[in-house]
Amino acid sequence: MERVSLTRTVPANPETVTALITDVEPFMLAAGFDEVTLDGDNLGIMNRVGLFEIELDLELVETDAVLRYEQRQGIFESMITEYTVEAVDAGTEVTATTEYSALDLPVLGEMIDSTVISRQRKKELNKQFDWLVEQVS
Repeated sequence: MERVSLTRTVPANPETVTALITDVEPFMLAAGFDEVTLDGDNLGIMNRVGLFEIELDLELVETDAVLRYEQRQGIFESMITEYTVEAVDAGTEVTATTEYSALDLPVLGEMIDSTVISRQRKKELNKQFDWLVEQVS
């Protein structure tokens, strides 16, 4: 299983940051996805990455995390993303972790797929973190 994890400190209290993250549609749009739809616990995202159009059918899952979603249908054999928050002196430390396995893209080799997906996911998570900071500044 591949893993992408980023952490950033947001200059706000955990309650404020949690409220921003759990307002799922704007938070997901902040990642730069082209389309985001939310219907109950069903989350759909679509994104164009290079020559590919990636669509994921996700399910929001209740856990101790502030936000967690798992892929139901899409390009991965499995994919889970989780956001956690922790109070720190400078505000709130937000950690986002995505774990995924077995891309269903037979045209490319596994190493290339993993590299491209990892780089893209880091960009998306950094955009979400930037958005959180902008919202509280």
